[in-house]
Amino acid sequence: MEDYLPTKTEIANKLQREMENLTILQDCIQRSDLMTQSMLTILNSFENRLSKLEETINPIYQETGNLQRRHENIEKTLSALNHVIGFYHVAEDMEPIIRDGPSSGLDNYLQCMDKLQKAVQYLTVNHNGSTEMSHVISLFDAGKDAMEKEFRNSLSRHGRPVSADTLKQVLTAEDDDIEMEIPLSEHLPEIVIAELKQISAWLLSCKSDMFLQDYIMIRSGLLSKSLIGLKDKLKVDCKEPLTAGPTHSPAMVVKQKLRETPVRKPSKRLSFFPKTPSALKKSGNTLEPSGSACHFGSSLMKDEACDIDTDFYICSVQALLKLIKSEAALMQGIVPEKQQRHVFEQLIQSAIDQVVKDGEQICQYVKRAMTRHNVAAVILLFPVLHQLRAVKPEFEKTLEGCLAPTRSRIASLISMLDSAGARALEEFVDNIRNDPERQSNMPKDGTVHELTSNTMLFLEQLLDFCDTAGAMLMTQDPTSLPNVQNVERPKLKLAEYITKVLSSLGLNLNNKAEAYNDSAIKAVFLLNNFNYILRSLRRSHMLDVVHKWNNEVQVFYESQIVNQKRIYSQSWSRVLHYISENQKPVSTSGISPDTKLKEKDRNLIKEKFTGFNKEIDEIFRQQKMFAIPDPELRDCLRQDNLNYIMPFYSAFLKRYSNTNFTKNPEKYIRYKEEDVKRFIFGFFDATA
Repeated sequence: MEDYLPTKTEIANKLQREMENLTILQDCIQRSDLMTQSMLTILNSFENRLSKLEETINPIYQETGNLQRRHENIEKTLSALNHVIGFYHVAEDMEPIIRDGPSSGLDNYLQCMDKLQKAVQYLTVNHNGSTEMSHVISLFDAGKDAMEKEFRNSLSRHGRPVSADTLKQVLTAEDDDIEMEIPLSEHLPEIVIAELKQISAWLLSCKSDMFLQDYIMIRSGLLSKSLIGLKDKLKVDCKEPLTAGPTHSPAMVVKQKLRETPVRKPSKRLSFFPKTPSALKKSGNTLEPSGSACHFGSSLMKDEACDIDTDFYICSVQALLKLIKSEAALMQGIVPEKQQRHVFEQLIQSAIDQVVKDGEQICQYVKRAMTRHNVAAVILLFPVLHQLRAVKPEFEKTLEGCLAPTRSRIASLISMLDSAGARALEEFVDNIRNDPERQSNMPKDGTVHELTSNTMLFLEQLLDFCDTAGAMLMTQDPTSLPNVQNVERPKLKLAEYITKVLSSLGLNLNNKAEAYNDSAIKAVFLLNNFNYILRSLRRSHMLDVVHKWNNEVQVFYESQIVNQKRIYSQSWSRVLHYISENQKPVSTSGISPDTKLKEKDRNLIKEKFTGFNKEIDEIFRQQKMFAIPDPELRDCLRQDNLNYIMPFYSAFLKRYSNTNFTKNPEKYIRYKEEDVKRFIFGFFDATA
């Protein structure tokens, strides 16, 4: 009971406190309601005042907006009026600048022209036929003409041909496998190119393209002058080498890369020209024709200018390619893209015509030379054709988009040269086959015939241009060798041709040999020629080519040489008649120097010695005049003679020298073994 009482008291105290808190809360609520009511009253009053303000301000705002719009319309109207009035006064304002021309400042001039153009457009629509319009149009046309004139003058004044030194540098760089193009600054300064682009763009915006004809005419002339300048420069540089001996023409450096990989190792002689003319000159008079149907040296060397022109032509072809590629790059931005191919084609036409014409002149020269049987002239075509074939793909790529006749110019020229060259090569075979068999044309000493040396020299030149010569021959019979790979067909065709030439040469030589009455000189003649042919084939590695067609050529010539040696050895038959003891043998067995021989035997021995002396003198007199120019063959033939004769003579001398067949042995035994050897070593030596 005692514990319960405090608890009840605590509850009563708590209730009392809560009642007091409730009373305080109710008072707060009442005060809050009063404040809320007061705030609502204030807000309602403020809302009423804002409504009254809005009713007062809205008319003023609307009136102000209207005034602002009126002001803007007035300003726009004044601006439009000023703009329109400017169209009527632009001619007067711009006339001094237009009359001065664009040279005073291109950018300012173009701005003036744009203002005139806009005035023309406005007046055409709004005041057509007015005096102001006529004045503006007249001034605009004058300004446009001045722009076209400035374009033309800038091209003429600042344009220049590409210098010969630059072209040589560009072409020589290709020898080192360095791709180098002609800088655009060689044609025009960069600032001028930029101005020309501005003028071109403005003229095109005015639908005026007459300036393109000026561009074609001026750039075409400079392109041709660049080629002519290079040719003149090379002529000047070549004057000293042509008269002084060694060939160090600047053109030949450019040409060095044009060589095909030869079958034989090429000489290191730097030359723009194939080896034939130089080789002919080195050969001297031995190659000068004397009645032969195939002329090699004289008439070609008489026309030295043609050789030089050929050198320059090869250089010109390369230079033309570089120049037209540079022209194509130069016109970018100056000529509109849609018209670039047309302009480019017309621009380069004159230069291409010039190069093609020069090529046709070379072709005509070769044709005229062939009518005079000057077969060496065809060699001129090989470096030209090789160069044209080398640059043909690049030409076709550069001329892409041009008309077919322009694109086919190089191909047509190649076809023309191929046809002329193939006919010349076939005529060469006919000339060899039909070379006349005149006694006056035959070497009296049996040396190598000029036809042989000239023919082998000519064939050696073909090897330096193996693929070109083979391709030339293929044009006459494109369906031949169908089972051979394309890459091998030209070489195989050349091998076939060389085989045909050698066959015709061999037949002609055999026919010519019949002009000799003596079998010994006939054998020496054929031996010299067959040996010369074989050595030439080996030295030039021509056998490697010929064996692609006929692998028995070497064996054939070796057998011919052996056979002619055998025939030549028969020239000793009259000598052997007296010393071989095959006829009228005299038995000397058991005969001492004191033994007296029968008169018949003595006379027979005397007859043998006398006959031998006579025949050895005669054969020495004849054969020392024979010529064998090859030292190796000459020594070999002398040794063969020793090996053939000396055993017989030694035995003959041993058998009879100690017999008592005469009281005056010196009269009959005139030659000892050493004397006969000396005679034999004097063969083929006119000074012996």
